[in-house]
Amino acid sequence: MTEATARAADLLKEHRASIDRLDAILVYTLAERFKHTQSVGRLKAEHDLPPSDPAREASQIERLERLAREADLDPEFARKFLNFVISEVIRHHENFQK
Repeated sequence: MTEATARAADLLKEHRASIDRLDAILVYTLAERFKHTQSVGRLKAEHDLPPSDPAREASQIERLERLAREADLDPEFARKFLNFVISEVIRHHENFQK
């Protein structure tokens, strides 16, 4: 192995360690987010409110797309990601309604 290849392997290892830490942060952050959305779902069920709030969802998508652009992340990816999260939240909220 050449010195350049060894340095590249070390850099690759560092990048992968950072990716692993960031993946853990994402998972724990999503778990915390879902704890809050489940509380929202219970409140909605207790007060006979609809599980979905299209105006809030649209506002959140717009906000996330703006944040994505600021962070140099593809806003289309951010929109798709939030739409997926929102669909899961609504599914949970619907389960509270039953």
